[in-house]
Amino acid sequence: MEAIFGQNKEEHPEPIQAEVSGEIPSWMEGILLRNGPGMHTIGESKYNHWFDGMALLHSFTIKNGEVFYRSKYLRSDSYNCNIEANRIVVSEFGTMAYPDPCKNIFAKAFCYLSHTIPEFTDNCLINIMKNGEDYYATSEVNFIRKIDPQTLETLEKVDYTKYVAINLATSHPHYDSSGNILNMGTSIVDKGKTKYVVFKIPPSAPASGKKGKKNCLKHLEVMCSIPSRSLLHPSYYHSFGISENYILFIEQPFKLDILKLATAYIRGVNWASCLIFHKDDKTWIHLIDKRTKKDLPAKFYTDAMVLFHHVNAYEEDNHLVFDVISYTDNSLYQMFYLKNLDSNVENNVRLTSTPSCKRFVVPLQYDKDAEVGVNLVRLPSTTATAVKEKDGSIYCQPEMLCEGIELPRINYDYNGKKYRYIFAAEVKWSPVPTQIVKFDILTKTKLHWEEEYCWPAEPVFVPSPDAKEEDDGIILSNIVTTEPRKLPFLLVLDAKTFKEIARATVNVDLHLDLHGIFIPKTDLKTECKADLDTEQE
Repeated sequence: MEAIFGQNKEEHPEPIQAEVSGEIPSWMEGILLRNGPGMHTIGESKYNHWFDGMALLHSFTIKNGEVFYRSKYLRSDSYNCNIEANRIVVSEFGTMAYPDPCKNIFAKAFCYLSHTIPEFTDNCLINIMKNGEDYYATSEVNFIRKIDPQTLETLEKVDYTKYVAINLATSHPHYDSSGNILNMGTSIVDKGKTKYVVFKIPPSAPASGKKGKKNCLKHLEVMCSIPSRSLLHPSYYHSFGISENYILFIEQPFKLDILKLATAYIRGVNWASCLIFHKDDKTWIHLIDKRTKKDLPAKFYTDAMVLFHHVNAYEEDNHLVFDVISYTDNSLYQMFYLKNLDSNVENNVRLTSTPSCKRFVVPLQYDKDAEVGVNLVRLPSTTATAVKEKDGSIYCQPEMLCEGIELPRINYDYNGKKYRYIFAAEVKWSPVPTQIVKFDILTKTKLHWEEEYCWPAEPVFVPSPDAKEEDDGIILSNIVTTEPRKLPFLLVLDAKTFKEIARATVNVDLHLDLHGIFIPKTDLKTECKADLDTEQE
C-alpha cells in the first residue's frame, strides 16, 4: 500500500511515448485526462489523508495506434505556497496547517474566526469538468482551475462565489444534450439560511459586440434551491442524479457540523473531523422537477446510508428508477488516512461496510388515498418498494443489484435513460480496486479483468463511432503496478467482451488517481488538435 499511496510522484511535463502491445482501434483518437493526488510530503511535513495530496494531472494521448504519456502538478495557489515554504502551509480536508511559530499565530486565528466558513484550498484534485471548449480541474469547494488538456498547464483560478452564493460544489457535474453543465452546491448560513443550490452553466457565452474572452460563468443560472433540514448541519454529498425531467438529490445523514468547521483551526483539528454520520437518522430523497424548478412535495425517504457516487437514474411508467453505490457507515473515508493505508501498521483499519449497488424506485404518480402499508411501486422488473406511512411519507426500500463495486461509470449517452451496463472497479475489504468489472443489470452477471500486482483506476467507457448497442465501445483504465519488474500501463478492453485488446506500457512511476474524462479529438480546440498531430510526428 505504501508504494501506491505514500510516495511522492515525479511529474513528466514532456510527452513520453508508450510501448503499445496489441492493437488500439483506428477510430480511437483523443486524450484520456485524469486527476488525483500525487504529492503527500513537502519538506519535512506530511499530509494525514490521501485525499489531501497535491493534484497531479496526467494524460494519455492516443492517435494512429500510438500513445504518449505526460503528467504535471496543478500549479494551484496552494501548491505554489507549499513549495515556496518547503512545508505544508495550506490546510486540506484531512490536514490542518499552521503558520510558522515565528509568525503571529493570533493574527491567523483571528482571520479564521472572523469568517463563519474559512477559505478553502484550490487544490482541485478530484475530477475534470468540461465547459464548452474549456476544461477545469475540480474538487468539492468553491474553486475550480482552468487547465490546458494538451499541455496540462494550469490557467486561471475561478471562484464560484463570484457567480453564485455557494461554499461547496460537487466534482461530478452532469451535461445535458445542449452541452449545459448542471451542478449542485451548498450555500452555508447565507442570509440566515443553509440550502442546496442547483445551477446551470451554458457551454458558450451569448454573442456580443465586445471584444475579449467569453465567460460562460457570468451567465450561470440558479435553477432552484432546497432548504437544508438543519441550518448548521447540512448533508455532505459527492454527486447527484438526473433523469429526463427530474434532478435527484439525496440528503443523507452524513453531515457537516458548521460550528465545528468554523472553529476547527482554533481547536487544532482538521475539517474532516467535522463530518459526522448520524446512523439513526433518515435519508431523504428529493426530486426537483426541471420544468417547474420545484422540489416535489411528497416526502420520500429511506434508511440511513452514506453514498458518494450515483450511477444513473431514469423514468419508467411514472416511476423514477435510480441506482447508487451506498455504505452503511462512513468507514471508507477513514480508511484513506495514510496511517491506515500503511501496510506496516498493526491492526490495519478495514472497511466495515462493503459498497453496495442498490436500486431505488420512487413513484411519480400514485393514489394519494392509498392505504397505509401499501407498496406503491408497480414495476414488475424490480423488488424495490415504496410504502406509504401513517404520516403520508413514503418509505423506500431498495433492490440489491450487486456488492463490492465502486467508481461506477456508464455509457454517458444513456445518462438519464434506461440502461443495462455498469462499468466499475471492484472493492472489497481494501479501498484499493483489484479488478475492473462489467455488471449486467438485466442478467445480474459480471465480467472481470484482473492481473496480479495490478491496481486499476476507474474505468472509462468510450463509445465506438458506429455503435448500435449500449456496450459497443472500449474501456480505458490506467493501471498502477507494485511488482518492480512490471511497468504500469494504459489498459484497453473491448467493452462488449471485456477482453484485453491492447495495453500501452510507460516507464514512469504512475500514481493512482481518482476521476477523469476522455476527450475525443473532435472535442479539442483547433490549436490542440494541431498539437496532438505534431506530438505523433
